[in-house]
Order: sequence, then structure tokens, then C-alpha cells
Amino acid sequence: MRVHVVSDVHGASDTLARAGDGADALVVLGDLVDYVDYRDPAGGILGRVLGPEVSAEFARLRTAGGRDALIRFVRDAWARVPDAPAVVEDAVQEQYDRLFGALTAPTYAIPGNVDMPRLWPRYAGPGLTLADGRVVEIGDLRFGFVGGAPLPPGVEPGTGGPWTPHLLRATEFTAAVKALDRVDVLCSHVPPAVPELAFDVVTRRAEASSVALLDVVHRDRPRAALFGHVHQPLAQRVRVGRTECVNVGHFRSTGTPYVLRW
Repeated sequence: MRVHVVSDVHGASDTLARAGDGADALVVLGDLVDYVDYRDPAGGILGRVLGPEVSAEFARLRTAGGRDALIRFVRDAWARVPDAPAVVEDAVQEQYDRLFGALTAPTYAIPGNVDMPRLWPRYAGPGLTLADGRVVEIGDLRFGFVGGAPLPPGVEPGTGGPWTPHLLRATEFTAAVKALDRVDVLCSHVPPAVPELAFDVVTRRAEASSVALLDVVHRDRPRAALFGHVHQPLAQRVRVGRTECVNVGHFRSTGTPYVLRW
């Protein structure tokens, strides 16, 4: 068996159309939407709708790490757009039409934090399995899937804005991970809570990770734990016991899937 794995696609539909070439299956670990283009402030939904100045300031605030300031800034910016929720949903829908339409291999997909999973069921079909929260057999291996990203303990998801990241309460995310039966390959959007895997050398901070995912690594000793989310990790892979924990890469930048063979 040969499985290709990608994460953090962020709108790269042309490249995604080639990601399954030569593979028995394609695994997509979330962040399909191009909401903010950190390289091109005029790109992404934010840059195209609100302008490059807003997109650039969003990137600055996110790098600075001020979550409350970031939320206020984005909420104020979207408040100037009539019917902003409909504008955002239409933009996301347009991207999903291209992205899901680009899939050529049998695909197993979960949402990341930059996704709108309530729109996904309309794309499910014989060639696309929405795998979040499930254990699925691919070949003779059991793949366990958990999408989204956990919030810090005690922090509630934001509400009221036209765009809401797919962030789960810490307790909800932990429960979803613990509900997985025994797995041979653990697939998630965020990494297990290993400091070298969670730290981004460009934002210079630890991104979201999960102790519960690390607990499953210790519990099941899977052959691999695969994830994305951290675009510029301090370490791309770390071995925990017998398990190879691998950041499959920022697919928008690399255009190259991670290949799992057995």
C-alpha cells in the first residue's frame, strides 16, 4: 500500500489535484481554506475582501500573539462589510468547490482550524470519506482521525464573527481523541504535545498541540502519528517510543505529499 498525506493546503487546488498521483489513497489533514495569505496580503479571503492592509495587520497581530487584540481587530474590520457571514461563506464555498473537485484518489479528510466543516457533508461520496472522529481501515492498517484544534483549557470558542475558526474546547477535543479505538496510524491536524513539534520558528511560539494525542501514542504505540498545523516546526519529526511522529509539511508551500508505504 502507498498512502499520500497532506496538510495545510490553504487553497492550492492545482497542486492538490496531483497529490494523489501514484497513491492507493490520499489523506488530507485539514486547513483547506485560504483565509489569510501570509506571503501575499492581497490574497486569501481576508486580503481579497477586506484589502491587503487588513490582511497584513492580521498577520502582524497573530505573530505578536495578542489573541484578544486580534479578535477585536478582525471583528471591527468585518463589521464594515454588509452581510459579512454570507460573503465569507460564499468565498469558502467557492474554494471548497475547487478543492474537493480536485481530488483524484480515494480520499480520507478531516478539517483543520482553518476550515468550515459544516459545509463538508455535501462533498461526501464514494471517493471522499469524511473521517473526523473515526477509525478507518486503509489496506490492513487502522487509521484514527481527529480534526480541528483544541483551545487552551478553560477558553471558550469565539462567537459572533463572520468567520469562526474550527477550535474546540479542550475537553471536547480530548474526548474525541480518547474515543478512538486502537490505531495503527494516528492522524490529526495538530501535533501531539511534544515541544519540538509544536514550536514554530517563525512565529516563535508554541502552536496548538494535544496531550491526549500523545497519550494515544503511548497507549497504542502506532507506527506513525501524522499531523500538520505548524508551518515552520522546530522539528519535523520526533520518535516517541516506536512511533514516528511526523509533521507532513505545509503543503501550500511544498506541494509535496508525505508518503507512507507498507
